[in-house]
Amino acid sequence: MNITTYAIDIAKSVFQLHWVDPDTGEIHRKKLQRAKVVEFFVRRAPARIVMEACGGAHHWGRVLTQIGHQVELLPPHKVKESASGNKDDARDARAIWVTATHKDVRKVAVKTVEQQAELFAHRVRSHWVSLRTATVNQLRSMLYEFGVVAPKGRKKVVGWVAEHRAQVEEQVPPAMVRLLDQQLEVLREMDQRIAADEQMIAQAQNGNGTARELRKAPGIGLLGASALAATLGDGKAWKNAREFACCQGLVPGHTGTGGKVRMGKITKRGDPYIRTLLIHGARNLVRVANPPQWIAEMLKRRPFNVVATAVAHKLARVAWSIATHGGTFDAVRAFGPRQARVVA
Repeated sequence: MNITTYAIDIAKSVFQLHWVDPDTGEIHRKKLQRAKVVEFFVRRAPARIVMEACGGAHHWGRVLTQIGHQVELLPPHKVKESASGNKDDARDARAIWVTATHKDVRKVAVKTVEQQAELFAHRVRSHWVSLRTATVNQLRSMLYEFGVVAPKGRKKVVGWVAEHRAQVEEQVPPAMVRLLDQQLEVLREMDQRIAADEQMIAQAQNGNGTARELRKAPGIGLLGASALAATLGDGKAWKNAREFACCQGLVPGHTGTGGKVRMGKITKRGDPYIRTLLIHGARNLVRVANPPQWIAEMLKRRPFNVVATAVAHKLARVAWSIATHGGTFDAVRAFGPRQARVVA
C-alpha cells in the first residue's frame, strides 16, 4: 500500500491541505479550521505530512508525529521555487506538495520543545543587545546635538557621562538632562536583563552533554556551545559535517558557465546568528599570541578575515561531529597532533 503525502499550508486559523490519492491519482484540496486538524489526521492511516518550515511548523510537526505520522519540514525558499500563478492558500499548499516530490531537497529537522526554548533565550538576549546598542547610539547623538562629544562604546559612554557630569549639565538643557538620566537607567535595566538571559542559557547548558563538550573546543564559548547544540540536535538532519558548514553560509559561492567556474564570497546562507557566533569565536582563536600552527601558516598567505572564516568552517564541522557521534572533544582529532599541543 502506497503512503499518502499530505501538504499543509499552516496559518493562525485556517489550514489548507493538498494531497493526491496514490492509487487513483485524484487530487484533493481541503480547508480545515485549526481546531479540526488533529481530529482529521487521527482518523487517517499513517501518512507522510509535509509543511513549510515557517512559524508554528515545529509545533505541528511534534503534534502530528505523536499521532503516528511521518512529518517533514521543507525550506521556504525551495517551496517558493515550486509556486506558480497568483498567490493563495491552495496554490501554496500545492507548491509544498510539489516540492516534497523533489528527492534532492534537504529536509529541516523538527526541533524539540527544549531546543526551541533554548534558542528563544538566545533570540531574547540578542534583542536586548540590539536595543542596548541603539540606546547608546541615541544617547551619544543627543549629546552631540548640544556640542558634547562622547566616546564610542557602551561602557566608555556610561563612564564618561558620570565623569563629566558637570560639563554635561552645563551644556545640556535641564529637560535633556532628565532624558539623559532616563536613558542611563534604561541601559542599567538592559544590562540586568542580558545578564539574566545569559545565566538562563548557562543553566540550560549544564544539562546538555553536547553543549558541555562543545565548550571544551577552543573558539566556542558559552553562547556558541548553547546555540550550536540546540540547532544541531542529534545532527542527523545534515548528511555530514561539510553539509552543516555549508548550510551556515561558511563556504564560497560560485558562478560558472561554459565549463569555467569562478569562486566568489561566502554565501552567508542559513542562520546569521549561528554564523556570527562561529566567526567571532574563530577571530578570537586566530588573534591569540601563539595560534595553532596550521592557523599561523595560513595567516602567512591569506588575509585575516579569510583565515577567520576558514577556522569558523572548521569549528562548525567539529560541532557537527560532536553532536552526531557523541563522545568527548578530542583536540588531537579536531586540530591534528601538532596543533593540539599549541591549543592546549
